[in-house]
Amino acid sequence: MVKEKVRGNLIVISGPSGCGKGTICAELLKNNPELFLSVSMTTREPRDGEINGVNYYFVTKDEFLDKIDDGDMLEYAVVYNGNYYGTPKDQVEKKLEQGIDVILEIEIEGAAKVNETMPEGIFIFIMPPSMRELKRRLIKRNTETKEQIIERFKRAYREINEVSKYNYIVINDEVKNAVSKVESIIKAEKCRVNRIEDFDLNTKEEMLHELLTEDLKDYDK
Repeated sequence: MVKEKVRGNLIVISGPSGCGKGTICAELLKNNPELFLSVSMTTREPRDGEINGVNYYFVTKDEFLDKIDDGDMLEYAVVYNGNYYGTPKDQVEKKLEQGIDVILEIEIEGAAKVNETMPEGIFIFIMPPSMRELKRRLIKRNTETKEQIIERFKRAYREINEVSKYNYIVINDEVKNAVSKVESIIKAEKCRVNRIEDFDLNTKEEMLHELLTEDLKDYDK
């Protein structure tokens, strides 16, 4: 019989700032409560409405560096304004071992580091429909200065060149369509041959013999 692997899939969703990956992940979780979204850790200050342990784990730079030294980070990167972002390792491994699919919503640099240690992951690049639209979204957020927006836009332009390192690309023109595509990717990955842990050929042969014997014993030429 076919036996499927118990270990969950690691789904890495990444893309430039402003591409809408956070919105897509929120909708994914709403539609698929069995998925687990790993909470990232950061040294930046919380924005209005953000909750520690829900949106991010907000820590000091020293606390973050201690995590790195102890080997407790699956990935990390220094991004905008010198702030650290990263993924605690323990929560991801625990959920995967329990057979739960884990989503990482992370930066491009962090995704590259995860690919080095866990290449079996499913890497999905969220692409904005155009650079003009990306610029509009960054401005609309109204959370940063003009200089910070310019820096993010320049960085996004460079990051898009990394798309060839991913398994899939999803253009976020409309959130509903983008979410549907990501859900289709996750379902398709469940059907991969490498998800099969064991295939008992002997049992299959026995079943085939039994079926043929039963169906043909009263057969009259």
